[in-house]
Amino acid sequence: MHVNSRRDFWVGLFVCAGLTAVAWLSLQVGGLSLVQAPALTLFASFDDVGGLTDRSPVRLAGVTVGRVRAIELDDDLRARVTLEVQEDVLLSIDTAAAIRTSGLLGDQFVALEPGAEDVNLTDGEVFSFTESAINLDKLVGSIVHGDD
Repeated sequence: MHVNSRRDFWVGLFVCAGLTAVAWLSLQVGGLSLVQAPALTLFASFDDVGGLTDRSPVRLAGVTVGRVRAIELDDDLRARVTLEVQEDVLLSIDTAAAIRTSGLLGDQFVALEPGAEDVNLTDGEVFSFTESAINLDKLVGSIVHGDD
């Protein structure tokens, strides 16, 4: 058997390039990044987060400006959502955070609705105005049973 080191080198290089491409695509599909952009950590409390999950997008005017970092219960037994929002996005202190759904049965995300105040939210602050997710089961049940 004849050893061809040049061919082996090119095959090895091709395999390494393929593995690198697969790793990069996996990170892109998963929404992960090797480089962390500077972000503000903000908090919002909701009565019901529905199907919101970690790494769900945070959107402003339909543009993704951040991600949900964590969801946990606070002392009042409400869902406390930790958001990471791009540092260059200036949000006034009366900005509202609402949980919305993409399409009829799509994924849920946090929609930010800007306010009109001149003072902006800073790192670690809490949204004063929030709107919980709409629970379709409760909504259909109230329509069917005529509850108010």
